[in-house]
Amino acid sequence: MSMFEYGEGKQVEVDEDGFIQDPSVWDEELAKALAKIEGVDEMTEEHWKVANYLRNYYLEYGIAPMIRKLCKETGFSLKKIYELYPSGPAKGGCKVAGLPKPTGCV
Repeated sequence: MSMFEYGEGKQVEVDEDGFIQDPSVWDEELAKALAKIEGVDEMTEEHWKVANYLRNYYLEYGIAPMIRKLCKETGFSLKKIYELYPSGPAKGGCKVAGLPKPTGCV
């Protein structure tokens, strides 16, 4: 494991792909820092809608939602989700939302 540094000297443990290991340490400052790594310069209301949905779903069910469910519940097309998170909903979206690396995510 390695450490990801952000903000004013803050650190968080991440896996080899940059996913945080303890979802309880997540906050908006960390999300914004992780977003920059995923090619998202500014977190808009739409970015937060996806990130918060992913996070809330994970906290309730212990897994990331299926892409189809994410699209249905947020009202965004898959194309729109990729516009928001260029590396994709599993890699970029889940990383920014503070989830562990989803199963099957390469």
